[in-house]
Amino acid sequence: MNPQTFQNISRIIERESKTTTYKFALLRGVIDIIQDNSPFISFKEGRVHFLTGLLVEKWMLYYYPILESEVLIPQIGANTQLAFLVEFEIVINYYKTRGGFSAFYNDLKSKGIPNDIQNDFISLVRKLKQTIVKNPMHYIGSSLSGEYDSIFKVRPQPPIGKAKEVDFEYLLNSCGSFSIPVDYYDAFKLLGSFIGGNDSILFKWAEFSSNASKGDVKVEKAIHEILRSPITTRDVNESKNMYNQILQKEGEVRCVWSNLPIQIFDVDHVIPFSVWKNNDLWNLLPAKAAINNRKRDKIPTPEQLIKSKELIFHYWDLMNHNQNLRFNREIKVTLLGSNQDKNWQQTALTQLQSTCSHLIAHRGFEPWEL
Repeated sequence: MNPQTFQNISRIIERESKTTTYKFALLRGVIDIIQDNSPFISFKEGRVHFLTGLLVEKWMLYYYPILESEVLIPQIGANTQLAFLVEFEIVINYYKTRGGFSAFYNDLKSKGIPNDIQNDFISLVRKLKQTIVKNPMHYIGSSLSGEYDSIFKVRPQPPIGKAKEVDFEYLLNSCGSFSIPVDYYDAFKLLGSFIGGNDSILFKWAEFSSNASKGDVKVEKAIHEILRSPITTRDVNESKNMYNQILQKEGEVRCVWSNLPIQIFDVDHVIPFSVWKNNDLWNLLPAKAAINNRKRDKIPTPEQLIKSKELIFHYWDLMNHNQNLRFNREIKVTLLGSNQDKNWQQTALTQLQSTCSHLIAHRGFEPWEL
């Protein structure tokens, strides 16, 4: 199996569209179909073929409880709405007094969708299929190759029309098919349950805790507590305030990335807080607000760190002088290890470059350079 495929999957998860959950739903759906060992999977000329109706069904299962929830669980950014929201809400509202999610799925799998909601259900199927094909399938992989439709290939989709029986078989027969390279199939088959999370250490830990409590502690509550971090936004703000006070004594402050003098500045996390919840002083550097906004959750390249080397060293020296005990403790743990000599700055920078390279090359985070 090609190791590059795993790196590509990491990059797709981290880099590509974060404006909706479509990408996650597509990858989760394909993984679940493979893990189900569906008999509707076939192999031809280095590609693995699936019925799109299987994916439409998975999206119904994923989005129904989210959209039915009394608590708003955002699935799309800005002020837009999911492409299939209107159609899905009609179906959800129909089943509210008829048994809800379970009744809907029982009808789909066994009884058939009732006549009085069939047209609305077909509209939902059309919209889901259209959304899947024209959005995540079209865009996934474009950050790797620069081309659209580079991983998912869709066969011409037949029109979805009325049928005698509107049920699961109807989905299978009316939505066409798609394919992925066999390398991706192998990766999803081997590690899909870990990528999807069902067999992840985190989920298994939470599941064990729930079982040990005999159901008193729900899995989702256990996950929430396991994921709690000792570093909070409040801690970040405290560190930034301290940093600001020290910099204000300096007189002139320069943007670490552009070397331009700045009057009003942001205190930027070199490795973004969203990527690595690290609030160490060495990881906080002053930057021009506009540049910091462009960098956001991206990782500075090793080349960018070299370009900014002198200012990085300057601010490290400043923090070392003003907050010696804390600064040394933090930089020793994360960058220096036991390598504390006269060239500690270069040693730390080399380790920082190595960390950034790893995050870009192996974890799939987007590189950034000014």
